[in-house]
Amino acid sequence: MRTERGFTLIEVLVALLIVASAIIAASSMWSGNFMRIRKATLQFDVATLLERKMAEIEAKYAGKPLAEIPEEESGDFEADFPQYRWTMRSRELELPDLSAMLIGQQEGVDETLISMIKQMSEFLSKSIKEVKVTIHFKRKGGKELEYAATQYFVDYSQTFAGGAGGGGP
Repeated sequence: MRTERGFTLIEVLVALLIVASAIIAASSMWSGNFMRIRKATLQFDVATLLERKMAEIEAKYAGKPLAEIPEEESGDFEADFPQYRWTMRSRELELPDLSAMLIGQQEGVDETLISMIKQMSEFLSKSIKEVKVTIHFKRKGGKELEYAATQYFVDYSQTFAGGAGGGGP
């Protein structure tokens, strides 16, 4: 009687199927981890660049009148981060019109209150400027991602010259 030692074709195919499944599972996990690492790196870079640019703008315009802050400014991060660029947009603070809400009340319209609200809105609009910095990231496929942060500059030297009874300086 002759006994041959070895594997059958079915056993070899099952072993290859198990090894291939393990390789596919491992590569899938590695690919997922790699994408998470790239995303985390991108978000860290963007957060760092936003913080850096906001600090530069704050230092540049600190103590200056709000009128000196330009409406638009832009630039890049040179050789340090060539795929990133930044834009800055500023505008006066826009408050919602609260007088419409007061007019809708059933008790009637208090003209003094509406006048005070309008004066306060105008004062705040002149005293506060909204500055929005956006970091633009150009992906390899041509799609651009944008991340933004907003900061408010306040001119504390403004004086409020309104109110009931003429109490302003």
